[in-house]
Amino acid sequence: MKMYLISLAVGLLVGVLYYILNVKSPAPPLVALCGLLGMVVGEQLIPVIKNLMA
Repeated sequence: MKMYLISLAVGLLVGVLYYILNVKSPAPPLVALCGLLGMVVGEQLIPVIKNLMA
């Protein structure tokens, strides 16, 4: 749980810094979220495939 809170806090900090520095996000929010979802699914998919093959 602590890891999630730290991740959220750092994300919020970066968002505030982007706003203060008037920097646009490098990717549109929906595209970024889809990319993150793909990363999470990909990370979880390999152990599932390994278990199915064993």
